[in-house]
Parts: sequence; structure tokens; C-alpha cells
Amino acid sequence: MSLATITQAIATFAVTNIDDLVILAVFFGQTHGHRGAATRVIAGQYLGFAAILVVSLCAALLGAALLPATALPYFGLLPILLGLRAAWAAWQSRGAGPSEAGDEPAWSAPGIWQVAGVTFANGGDNVGVYVPMFAVATAGTVALYVTVFLVGVGVWCAAGRYFASHPVVANTFSRWGHLILPVVLISIGTTILIEGGVFPR
Repeated sequence: MSLATITQAIATFAVTNIDDLVILAVFFGQTHGHRGAATRVIAGQYLGFAAILVVSLCAALLGAALLPATALPYFGLLPILLGLRAAWAAWQSRGAGPSEAGDEPAWSAPGIWQVAGVTFANGGDNVGVYVPMFAVATAGTVALYVTVFLVGVGVWCAAGRYFASHPVVANTFSRWGHLILPVVLISIGTTILIEGGVFPR
């Protein structure tokens, strides 16, 4: 396996997942005070990304996409729905005020399926890039791509957790995380719909 192939795999992962850093930082920012929540975020990220890889691999092996290209943008509806749910939870707890030291945050920590769903829904561009890459690559090269991508997910989780634990970022999420999350999720979903051409221009 050449260094050029590994470099290409790293660059492809970074380009197709740069927006996931923001999402992961938001999710990790909500894990403070919740035992095991960070592990659930990591597990959800891996689960969602694994689903992206499975869809991409199956589509490449079959020689055609499992879903028509026009259907991929509608994955954006999932983060919008999750964002609306988070906004409703924030609205219900609006009178609670900021959490005191040692108290549980006013919002729920993200769960595995929530993180996985957002990751998968945000993976339309990943599928669009990975399918043609996998379709023309040898089995060994595909295995290398997948390995690099899975290592990349771990690096992304570490980076997202670092950003969320940075004092300035952590304080921001501690105070405003319940408001930031729905805004980010709805923005991501709307961007997916717009860039996918769901709305006529």
C-alpha cells in the first residue's frame, strides 16, 4: 500500500467530515455531569459512521447506489427533527436557570442513537464521495480506506472532546449548550437540504 493512497484516504476523510468536529464538540459539551455520556457519544459516532461505510460499500459492490442520489439530501430531515426535539426540551426547562455546581445539567446528555442518527444523516456527502472511490479500488485498497477512516473517527472524537473541554468552550456549552445544540442540528439539516437541491433556486 503506497503512502499516496494513505494520504488520499486521510485527505478524503478530513474533507468529508470537517463539519463533524462542530457536531462532536456540541455533543461532548453536553456530557459534563453525565456518567458514561462521553462513551455514548463515541459509540454513536462510530455506529453512525459504520452505517455510512456499509451503505457506501454495498452501493459500490452492487455497482449502483442503493438509494437514488436525489434521496440523499432528505437525510437532512433527521437532524432537523432532532434539533426541534432539543429545542422543545430547552423550552420546557427555560425556567430552571443555569445549573449550580454539582447539579445535573438541565438538558439530557446525548444518547448513542441520537449521535448515530445525526452522523448518518450528515453523511450524504460522504456516501457520494466514498461510493465511486470504493467502486474503482481493489479490495486491499478499500480495506486500507476503511481502516484509515475508522482511525480518523477516533481522532475526530478526541479533537471534539478537546474542544468541548477547553475552558472557554466548556463554559460556553455549560451555560448555553441547551440552546446551541438545536441551532446547530437544525442548521446542519437545513444546509443538507439546500445543498442537495431539495429547494428550487
